Amino acid sequence: MASATAQDPRLTVWFDGACPLCLREIALMKRLDRRGAIRFLDVTDGETTCPIDRAELLARFHAREDGQLLSGAAAFAAMWRAIPVLRPFGLAARAPWALKILEALYVRFLRVRPRLQRLVARR
Repeated sequence: MASATAQDPRLTVWFDGACPLCLREIALMKRLDRRGAIRFLDVTDGETTCPIDRAELLARFHAREDGQLLSGAAAFAAMWRAIPVLRPFGLAARAPWALKILEALYVRFLRVRPRLQRLVARR
């Protein structure tokens, strides 16, 4: 298996560039991704091609790992696997029971996301 490069990453992550919370999180992930294993695409830039409906892409976190489109906690776990310091968490999330728990937490997070976005935007 070939290793990922900045030009040809194994993982693509789509994010909401209009969301202050998302921007902070993606900035952190970019700093941690020292190997350039992840291609980060801002869905709101007007140029990014979306693999699914743009509204659906903005409603949940999405990533493509090894050609498979992932959503929610599975997408986060894929991103963690691509970053060495977070890789143990991403590998642990491959266990069905762990991913189920993470997905339940992610769905709860989505309910409070608008309030968190407003809080972060004020800072």
